[in-house]
Amino acid sequence: MWNQFFLLEEYTGTDTQYVGKLHTDQDKGDGNLKYILTGDGAGSLFVIDENTGDIHAAKKLDREEKSLYILRAKAIDRKTGRQVEPESEFIIKIHDINDNEPKFTKDLYTASVPEMSGVGIIRTALPDMSRENREQYQVVIQAKDMGGQMGGLSGTTTVNITLTDVNNNPPRFPQSTYQFNSPESVPLGTHVGRIKADDPDVGENAEMEYSIAEGDGTDMFDVITDKDTQEGIITVKQNLDFESKMLYTLRVDASNTHPDPRFLHLGPFKDTAVVKISVEDIDEPPVFSKLYYLIEVDEDVKEGSIIGQVTAYDPDAMNNLIKYAIDRHTDMDRIFSIHSENGSIFTLKPLDRESSPWHNITITATEINNSKQSSHIPVFIRILDINDHAPEFAMYYETFVCENAKPGQLIQTVSVMDRDDPPRGHKFFFEPVPEFPLNPNFTIVDNKDNTAGIMTRKDGYSRNKMSTYLLPILIFDNDYPIQSSTGTLTIRVCACDSQGNMQSCNAEALVLSAGLSTGALIAILLCIIILLVLVVLFAALKRQRKKEPLIISKDDVRDNIVTYNDEGGGEEDTQAFDIGTLRNPEAREDSKLRRDVMPETIFQIRRTVPLWENIDVQDFIHRRLKENDSDPSAPPYDSLATYAYEGNDSIADSLSSLESLTADCNQDYDYLSDWGPRFKKLADMYGGDDSDRD
Repeated sequence: MWNQFFLLEEYTGTDTQYVGKLHTDQDKGDGNLKYILTGDGAGSLFVIDENTGDIHAAKKLDREEKSLYILRAKAIDRKTGRQVEPESEFIIKIHDINDNEPKFTKDLYTASVPEMSGVGIIRTALPDMSRENREQYQVVIQAKDMGGQMGGLSGTTTVNITLTDVNNNPPRFPQSTYQFNSPESVPLGTHVGRIKADDPDVGENAEMEYSIAEGDGTDMFDVITDKDTQEGIITVKQNLDFESKMLYTLRVDASNTHPDPRFLHLGPFKDTAVVKISVEDIDEPPVFSKLYYLIEVDEDVKEGSIIGQVTAYDPDAMNNLIKYAIDRHTDMDRIFSIHSENGSIFTLKPLDRESSPWHNITITATEINNSKQSSHIPVFIRILDINDHAPEFAMYYETFVCENAKPGQLIQTVSVMDRDDPPRGHKFFFEPVPEFPLNPNFTIVDNKDNTAGIMTRKDGYSRNKMSTYLLPILIFDNDYPIQSSTGTLTIRVCACDSQGNMQSCNAEALVLSAGLSTGALIAILLCIIILLVLVVLFAALKRQRKKEPLIISKDDVRDNIVTYNDEGGGEEDTQAFDIGTLRNPEAREDSKLRRDVMPETIFQIRRTVPLWENIDVQDFIHRRLKENDSDPSAPPYDSLATYAYEGNDSIADSLSSLESLTADCNQDYDYLSDWGPRFKKLADMYGGDDSDRD
């Protein structure tokens, strides 16, 4: 009989664990039979004694890995190899022992529970637990097997419990009163200050909204909520004026935007604070009574007439005096001026609507005590039209009448223009001039549409008798005062075809009868050309005449002039005499050759004895003259050497007598004796009659 075998897991003995024994009735104990084991774990986990049939477990088994094994056994004859019994199957079951402790699926559990919650699987041990007091909790849970009996195993895990927030706290201002200052005249929307209420809740439960409940500044200020910082921002809603009101008081509410109905019984979820705003006085620029000024004035207003007035005031409590001025960048021609004290605008020049119908100027108002405080305003000056221009022809008319014209034919329609702009529009009238009320040749017809037609009055016109007619037309308007002008229409008589088309307006017959032939015209033209050529030649010959010499007579002796009749070297003749030698004798070069004409023979340079040591000017000049006269290297080229040396700081005028011949009588040199000892020698030379003769 085959029974199930049972085996304990996790055997810890030193010997192999005995499982069971296989035995057949055919076994006589003589060793002729052999037991063979096959199946799960045969040979590795389970081994059998082939002689006795004992089965042992070769290794430690774990029921949690495999709880049963199915094996097959057979017995064979050793000699014949035949089975003495059919193959049988048996099962080895592994008995469980408590070798595993309880294990949680996670090492760490995280849980959250709303604060103020009721019971649950993990329930709160204290009533009304507050997140604001403590938000995080850590709980260790142990699990035991065997019902907690002795010998049982256990496992533990940790649970982190977070209390989530609920809106159970209203906002509260940390202080009951806030004080802010704001300068007057700040731009609209300017931030005056920030207030903030505290809410212990978090997230959307802490979101709040600010509003102005009441106060005397509800129209002047507004409060907005900063969603990022949950602050209330006080802003300026209307312009502030220190002179009107200096202090404003507001009551500002802060309330939760997401209240929880479960906790409304705890009280109103809002708080109120008082905000006081003081307006600071600043020095403001002057303020004009209008945003702009429009002044209308007739263009015939007299110079100096007052055409309008601007007014401004100081909004500060000091009420400083104000002066007015025109920005000259807007009135470059200085047509207008303004009274600096009362703002009266008057004209400086005549106005003309036709040239400038509008003048846009800027007026500046400045505090007298503080020139930095100023404001400006535009003033638009419209020049009103008066009838000061007479109507005129709109264009120049080239009018002609055919020789074969019949009476009553329209030869020209004229229109006029007027630079004036009357409010009722233009209306012009056309009449003959009073001096010639009845023209025998033409008639002026007023078309009543600001045009006039010129009509013929007789039958036929002749170019030979009268080639051009002048027709004066009186034009006047209907505005006040009436302006009129006389326009003269030039009418030419022309030859026309049968359809009235102009062919020619020249009097050819008259010209040809009294004119010259083509040959005569050519002869006249040649005579004119020859005459012009003769005039040109005469002018050229006149230029070639020799100019009158500077000195006509050889006996005409003048001071310090050396005259040569030969023609000099022109502008390059600059070496005749170096005047610098007289001014600084020591810098004189011993000998200079002329640079304008090269001499034919190069002479040896003369070495002259220095003459400037302790000699006077007259001696020096005479020696230099002699030296130049005897110099063979300087031919007598035409040159002018002037020796008019004049000392430094001389109180005398020029000593030259070049212009002395222009006087009617001899020059009087008696005044030289009054100039002192330095001029004694000159006084001796020119002072008396003997000197003149010498």
